[in-house]
Amino acid sequence: MVGHKLVDLIARRDGADAWELTVVGEERRPAYDRVHLSRLFDGSEPDDLTLGRDAYLAGGPVQELVAETVTSIDRDRRTATTSGGRMFEWDVCVLATGSAPFVPDVPGRSLPGCFVYRTIDDVKAIKEWATGRRHGVVVGGGLLGLEAADALRRCGLVAEIVEYAEWLMPSQVDAGGGDLLNELVERLGFAVHTSTSVACVESGDDGAVAAVSLAVRGDEDAAPLATEMVVFAAGIRPRDELARQCGLDVAPRGGIVVDEQCRTSDPAIFAVGECASYEGRVYGLVAPGYDMARAAADAIVGDGRSVFAGGDTPTKLKLLGVDVATFGDAHGRQPGSSSIVFTDRLSGVHKRLVVDGSGRITGGVLIGDCRGFEVMASMAAGELASPESPAELLAPGLSGSQESPALSGVVALPPTTTVCSCENVAKAAIVDAIGSGLDRSEPVDVGLIKSATRAGTGCGGCVPQLTELLRSELEQRGVEVSRNLCAHFPQSRQELFDLIRVEGITTFSEVLARHGRGRLGCEVCRPTVASILASLTDRYVLDGEDAALQDTNDHFLANIQKDGTYSVVPRAPGGEITPEKLIVLGQVAKEFRLYVKITGGQRIDLLGARVDDLPAIWARLIDHGFESGHAYGKALRTVKSCVGSTWCRYGVQDSTSLAVDLELRYRGLRSPHKIKMAVSGCVRECAEARGKDVGVIATERGWNLYVCGNGGSRPRHADLLAEDLSTDELIRLTDRFLMYYIRTADRLQRTSVWLENIEGGIDHVRQAVVDDSLGLADDLEAAMATHVARYRCEWAETLANPAYLSRFRSFVNTDQPDPDIVVVEERAQPRPAQEWERVELLAGRP
Repeated sequence: MVGHKLVDLIARRDGADAWELTVVGEERRPAYDRVHLSRLFDGSEPDDLTLGRDAYLAGGPVQELVAETVTSIDRDRRTATTSGGRMFEWDVCVLATGSAPFVPDVPGRSLPGCFVYRTIDDVKAIKEWATGRRHGVVVGGGLLGLEAADALRRCGLVAEIVEYAEWLMPSQVDAGGGDLLNELVERLGFAVHTSTSVACVESGDDGAVAAVSLAVRGDEDAAPLATEMVVFAAGIRPRDELARQCGLDVAPRGGIVVDEQCRTSDPAIFAVGECASYEGRVYGLVAPGYDMARAAADAIVGDGRSVFAGGDTPTKLKLLGVDVATFGDAHGRQPGSSSIVFTDRLSGVHKRLVVDGSGRITGGVLIGDCRGFEVMASMAAGELASPESPAELLAPGLSGSQESPALSGVVALPPTTTVCSCENVAKAAIVDAIGSGLDRSEPVDVGLIKSATRAGTGCGGCVPQLTELLRSELEQRGVEVSRNLCAHFPQSRQELFDLIRVEGITTFSEVLARHGRGRLGCEVCRPTVASILASLTDRYVLDGEDAALQDTNDHFLANIQKDGTYSVVPRAPGGEITPEKLIVLGQVAKEFRLYVKITGGQRIDLLGARVDDLPAIWARLIDHGFESGHAYGKALRTVKSCVGSTWCRYGVQDSTSLAVDLELRYRGLRSPHKIKMAVSGCVRECAEARGKDVGVIATERGWNLYVCGNGGSRPRHADLLAEDLSTDELIRLTDRFLMYYIRTADRLQRTSVWLENIEGGIDHVRQAVVDDSLGLADDLEAAMATHVARYRCEWAETLANPAYLSRFRSFVNTDQPDPDIVVVEERAQPRPAQEWERVELLAGRP
């Protein structure tokens, strides 16, 4: 990545066409984004990670060799020889050889089933080996180790993490933060072994990995742990072989010694990235690597003013769904340093500020709640003055204030503050780009900022700050920031919801005639208005013109799958089900040849149903007491629960009964996005309530209510809204919260994103919902009571009306089923790699 950045910077310079650039790369593909390597476990393809190549190839003649290495450098003759037998003459040589994974010297480390996590080929090998296996061990609890553990989990394995230090991420976080991080990672289902090392890797009868022996520090005995694969992610070592071969200076602990321009001991040779050592330190993150590339590019083709100053780069990461940020002297190593620490274990938050003798902030660690990171990092860098009471940044209200100045966001930062650390882009450059776009009357959006400044094109972590700056700058310049739903409605979803509710509008054509433009609407406004009408009326969703507004799933009251079939998900409130109902589900699945899956929300999913079979399937299910589970709609999906005090020896409240009551109360509730809920019977949190839109956790004194969590693509822990509630109080506040969200959120906006966009955040929601600061409580409760009273099962209504059933067929001109559908009765079970044979299934051609 750093080598690519260097060539890209040179290619963009004036006069770059005077240079001939030759790039030699060891891997068999062009430079790619290692930061997002884990995306390959979510379905992304290797080509999706390839770094942009337009500017790379546009600045002049660039010869690129892949799958080839430089084997020797002759400094006197200024030549480089490659593994392919080529010899290149050079005026300037840059070593960007990166690093290699460190694998501890333990017996068995080369057995089949042992891997490192570094390249695309490593990912491919891990995915292939993981198929059909259940357990893996990751050696190393740093950034890469946690990412590797998450990768194994995405492959379906149970992952255990082994870290020699006393806590996870020892290089980044302090002891208190590490202790909490250990706990948070264990809550996510990973076993964590700290102060532990792997003594050896043991093989089984097939010669592959079968176990590891774990040695706890200070204990002479090593305990065996059965496993099927081992991933070593215990650190990196600089690739400095070429430097040693040609006699360049190398640091005692490895790495090619460079100066502030990234020159080596030979002025004609530079080194950048993880192979370079500046003032005795090797930097293992992309941001400092890019800074090195800038310094080297400026020394080679510029005026040489850019320098690499080293130092601790502010870093904000999301690891296993947990926000972690560090900045400045995070460990307080400077003489005279002291710390201010705030830890809330219940909420999973740890904050540490390091201050010097004068009270100036010099560093910090944030875990679980990284709000104010940019401001605090600017204070540590000397760009902003530290407050008189730094503790206010961690726990607002200690001196009577209601909100920390750290929560004011990127808008309050000085112009010199770096917003994008990957591309070293300051706030001033982003503001200038926005102004330039307005001066040229161009559409100004985040895409324009990216193309003009390169900000947001690295790891992408700064995109929310870019969006915040863009909106602020447009508003300050008097440019109206459009929140229109689409081209047909000049209102936001919230405004449209209020208009429909107040005016009593009941059809899309009416709302379009009164408040919109055009005749038909679009794929944005039609389903949005359909959702609003479903929230406000008790009309059947496929009645009259409403049917034409629905998307594919609502159109057939079922989830369409990738092969064109549909899934059937009956409701099982709280995950509770009777033996008789289980038997019926088995009979239906067998009769209609459906694949059966227990979902993560404690429901049973019947997959592979043909559209013309849906009415017959649902007729059988409803006859036996089932009802629609609304898995197809933007509505309440499930209320997950543990067994609670009824069965569990740790349970302090009856979580199952409450989960059933909540699911029956809110079933069919249409909303801007799907809603997931959970109830845990004690603080052990087996129902994972804090990863849900609404989560309830039992205490000895009642119930704690959490809101706006999300376990999806943007994991977020829910915030505590109220605590120690009675059941009636809990239901009343949940009624208010859900209705307030439904009325005010944008289209397709999860509660987690909604909260992040509300001015005042959780404090505002608490004031509105709990304290009734807006005077809406009675109205919100009444609206929910209306919903509860008028609920009807949509599939029961469908079956009762022959006209509704006419839509459930494969073809519009015949009732015959689709002959090209291939039914797979059972998902293929994994087999050992050597037994695999290639099988292709084409529609209608088994």
